Amino acid sequence: MGKHDELTKYIKIRGAREHNLKGIDIDIPRDEFVVLTGLSGSGKSSLAFDTIYAEGQRRYMESLSSYARMFLGRMEKPNVESIEGLSPAISIDQKSTNRNPRSTVGTVTEIYDYFRLLYARIGIPHCPKCGQEIKRQTVDQIVDEIMTYPQGTRLQLLAPVVRGRKGEHAKVFASAKKSGYVRVVVDGHIYDLSEEIKLEKNKKHNIEILVDRLVVREGIEKRLADSIESVMRLSDGLLIVDIPGDRQINFSQSFSCADCGISIEEIEPRSFSFNNPFGACETCAGIGYKMEFAEELFVPDPSVSLADGAIVVIGWQSSKDPGSYTRCTLEALAKSYDFDLNTPYGELPSEIRHMIMHGTDGRVVQVHYRGQRGIGVYDVAFEGVIKNVQRRYRETHSETTRREYESFMRITPCETCHGKRLKESSLAVTVGDKNIAEVTEMSIRDLQQFMQSLTLTKRQQTIGELVLREIHARVGFLMDVGLDYLSLARNAGTLSGGEAQRIRLATQIGSGLVGVAYILDEPSIGLHQRDNDKLLKTLLKLRDLGNTLIVVEHDEDTMLAADHIVDIGPGAGAFGGEVVAQGTAQEIMQNEDSLTGAYLSGRKQIAIPSKRRKPAGWVEVRGAAENNLKNVNVKFPVGVMTCVTGVSGSGKSSLVNEVLYKSLAKQLNRARCIPGKHKSIKGLEQLDKVIDIDQSPIGRTPRSNPATYTGVFDMIRDLFASTPDAKAKGYKKGRFSFNVKGGRCEACGGDGIVKIEMNFLPDIYVPCEVCEGKRYNRETLDVKYKGKSIFDVLDMTVDEALPFFEAIPSIRRKIETLHDVGLSYVKLGQPSTTLSGGEAQRIKLATELSRRSTGKTVYILDEPTTGLHFADVDRLISILHRLAESGNTVIVIEHNLDVIKTADYIIDLGPEGGDKGGTVIATGTPEKVADNPNSYTGVYKRCLTNRNEDRVMNDHKGFFAMMARMKYIERWALMRNSVSENICEHSLEVAMLAHGLGIIGRKRFGKGLSPERLAMLGMYHDCTEIITGDMPTPVKYANDELKEAYKAIEDSAAHRLLEMLPEDLRAEYESYFLPEQITPEEYRYVKAADKLSALIKCIEEEKTGNQEFRSAKQATYESLQQMNMPEVTVFCEVFLPEYYKTLDELEH
Repeated sequence: MGKHDELTKYIKIRGAREHNLKGIDIDIPRDEFVVLTGLSGSGKSSLAFDTIYAEGQRRYMESLSSYARMFLGRMEKPNVESIEGLSPAISIDQKSTNRNPRSTVGTVTEIYDYFRLLYARIGIPHCPKCGQEIKRQTVDQIVDEIMTYPQGTRLQLLAPVVRGRKGEHAKVFASAKKSGYVRVVVDGHIYDLSEEIKLEKNKKHNIEILVDRLVVREGIEKRLADSIESVMRLSDGLLIVDIPGDRQINFSQSFSCADCGISIEEIEPRSFSFNNPFGACETCAGIGYKMEFAEELFVPDPSVSLADGAIVVIGWQSSKDPGSYTRCTLEALAKSYDFDLNTPYGELPSEIRHMIMHGTDGRVVQVHYRGQRGIGVYDVAFEGVIKNVQRRYRETHSETTRREYESFMRITPCETCHGKRLKESSLAVTVGDKNIAEVTEMSIRDLQQFMQSLTLTKRQQTIGELVLREIHARVGFLMDVGLDYLSLARNAGTLSGGEAQRIRLATQIGSGLVGVAYILDEPSIGLHQRDNDKLLKTLLKLRDLGNTLIVVEHDEDTMLAADHIVDIGPGAGAFGGEVVAQGTAQEIMQNEDSLTGAYLSGRKQIAIPSKRRKPAGWVEVRGAAENNLKNVNVKFPVGVMTCVTGVSGSGKSSLVNEVLYKSLAKQLNRARCIPGKHKSIKGLEQLDKVIDIDQSPIGRTPRSNPATYTGVFDMIRDLFASTPDAKAKGYKKGRFSFNVKGGRCEACGGDGIVKIEMNFLPDIYVPCEVCEGKRYNRETLDVKYKGKSIFDVLDMTVDEALPFFEAIPSIRRKIETLHDVGLSYVKLGQPSTTLSGGEAQRIKLATELSRRSTGKTVYILDEPTTGLHFADVDRLISILHRLAESGNTVIVIEHNLDVIKTADYIIDLGPEGGDKGGTVIATGTPEKVADNPNSYTGVYKRCLTNRNEDRVMNDHKGFFAMMARMKYIERWALMRNSVSENICEHSLEVAMLAHGLGIIGRKRFGKGLSPERLAMLGMYHDCTEIITGDMPTPVKYANDELKEAYKAIEDSAAHRLLEMLPEDLRAEYESYFLPEQITPEEYRYVKAADKLSALIKCIEEEKTGNQEFRSAKQATYESLQQMNMPEVTVFCEVFLPEYYKTLDELEH
């Protein structure tokens, strides 16, 4: 193969050493779907983003002039010897969410721009006041319309010159008379201008000048046109056609309402832009909301009285001090308005609370205050706490004070546009009877349906054809990536990293680029298993366009769909950075060195707990109605691990983060926040604090590290300060900090590195030449503990530090927790900016584990498995269970089935996302939720109590080795009743029963079926469950959609099993496996045998006294009777006389 051919087929990377990569040499196939996987911190992102993408971007920048590069920023060359065959690179990561409040899903995807164009070109304007359709018509169009009236219609042309204005309007009458007009219509009555018309001065009047009287007939067009032009000159483009005794019709030459006199500007695309003054609401400038001070934040606890300091906003915190001015003001108010300051704030009358917050409306109260100059009595018109704080906020010049004031504010919709961002006139334009704000507030799913059912006129269709086609395509892309629950009006800043990434992915598909290397960072984050298939189809579509996809991912389905997998490892941090294995999913599974392969193949699995914990109590949320929650009541168990599940957009974060967490934080932690809408929360007395553990960085600068975050660095500095050397030199604890002057190296300010600016080239960072990167000055480094300086200790890994501090229990205990959470490879002084999200989260968990547990803490985690490998998930689960073992409550929002199956309790929300979600579908143990036919989570758990994934088959070489797996798979129908039977036992019984039925059918009823073939069909009828597991029957047949989905899963499993056979043998077995090769009559016999097996099991169990099977026995018998097979009765009579007796009893 020539070098050119190699470059067209591979991206050839040589000597990659970025971060922890150890000189990797690797060839990544081009134009394929490639997954990079491995442990958290193993070097996946370093290879994908910091090497491949960074080099692609740098080469693009290098192609520009040095002048252009000065404006575009500089990119550092990654630490790699060479990269060949690299395509232009586009990164779609999770850090690209735009926090600008003006950015929405619609603007990011550019769909909103197409809607602006659509509404400007085919929108129908209406009057913002009365809602009447406004048409702009020329004189010729008005003439044509009037000429369509029936011949002989009498009409009057009126010019409205006064509309709803007070006055006598004598000048109007005089001017009309002078112009030669004879009659006017005043308030509906006709007057002759020759007579004196006296109007009441203080009443509103309508005056129209009667310009012409006509009868509709041929030949009047010229006179009609001249008269209409005269009317338009008199009334600024308005005309009233009055048909006496019938009706009045209004016409307008401009976009104005003939009835209300309201005119709107020329409709252009900018009229619908909330970022443009021509379209934006003038009150909120197009943002849709504003920050306002909130009474709930001023008075967080209404059970506290004003005398005890109920008002906590700055400036009023002194109100509980009897001598303060604010307290004297409140006492004056209490005296004037007759209320008691010792009454709890919440029990004060509403008018008193309103007065305290909003002022006395000018009423003066006398404030008695003793100041520095003595006692004084001041007449004060109290402005109210809110206005007082607003004034202080405006007047302060301190940014710190301003931020403190802002913590007492909340976001409220604009009172003019009510959050719709646009002017009234823009909102009055409709397409399909909906304005642009109503369209963008729909979920993507509803928007797609609306666009498909949109009825337009032929003219509108012609004008909007191209725009509509583009909108349809882009909305379809959003549906394809599983974002059907979002709306175009959703603020981009509120999107999760995964959602933002999938939006960019949908935009890229719309661009239609080819020959590009797309680099994605875990696109499946935040997706329910149900939506994952949509995402995979989208990724494959992007590949099929002719692009290379390099995806950093841990999701099993994504790996199995990939063309090529690269497993980075073998460990994390310093123990990673190598290519452990690469190839197809099958090749990875067969590689004994690959940890990923071990989990994919089933050699390693995350175990199901042997028992579920019982709740120690309940915290009940009542009437939760935040976002799409539909007034739900939810009980969270205390003292166990709970998983909140549901499809994307079903309301999980609204329930847990907005309602539960903020309520607990406000009540238990005294946090300053406003919880989401709900009626009440009961059971808080069982808890003492709430902690949210997310994957955000533990620090924003390199000065933050695991030692400082966990608090162990303080102990280490104390230890160094207590050494004989430090005491002799008089060094205190602060001497060993690299953040303050004294002990740090002043040449680099304690950073250890120095930045050298290279003008238009990338900046270079070099170790400080004074301290050689050690951050401290020589005198500080001379102080040693057990032969190690403070820098040497920070440079230790957790594994190295454990034996070093063995003799100091307090330090060892904190370092031990870092080891327990799987961070043994991390250095104590490793900068926080180099830690992955998963590593940061585990450091937070380690910090919590090192604290003394009260057993009353609530830990809330939102998708903690983000960025975690199977092995990391296993370790995370054990940590969460360790927290729960101490009596604490762990609440996890999660889609990962491995986490869900190990939970003690599940709360499943749905059934769909967006406005079709927000209800509780199922609650209980994983087994109970799997039993629920309405739960999508239950469907995808595939019987969680014994989950057998597709990956199991890859651990067995050969078809019959797979068949042997049947004896390990428990049957759902019996397992739920605490009776054990595996699929192997069941299949053997069905095979014998089918064989017996076949013999009876042939001998007694002359049927031509082969008993031997029926026996084989019975033997293999459930073998696909080796891969799928035994799906709960209520789920399989809950509805047509699920029935079809399960059939597709079974068909796929059958084909995968058959693929394990040589081609010359495969055809023989296909007749037992594939539904299309089984006749309806054969299927009927096997079905009857299956039901007979169930009936025999029910009768046997009932004999032992197990009454759970009584109703099942009756239902099974009735189902058999409906099959109307005499062979069943004969079979029982001949082969099972004892059971025949039971059947007889059932019959009678």
